[in-house]
Amino acid sequence: MANHKATKKDIRQSEKRRELNRYYGKTTRNAIRNLLATTDKTAANEGLTKVISMIDKLAKRNIIHKNKASNLKSGITKRIHALA
Repeated sequence: MANHKATKKDIRQSEKRRELNRYYGKTTRNAIRNLLATTDKTAANEGLTKVISMIDKLAKRNIIHKNKASNLKSGITKRIHALA
């Protein structure tokens, strides 16, 4: 356990950040899952911009790597454009 005041504060801050990062990641994963389950092309195109924005924000916050974000966006876009 931490003995210094600053170390205790750092532990509190990192726990807060961890919880926020988990929330953002889980919310984005759920949005991706819902988007890929959509069969309507117009609704999927509208949702695509929101999901891509969420993925970009995760990469900006260093929750996921920028290459993973790029791969996710590419794969999702391919799946949405393949809808008939």
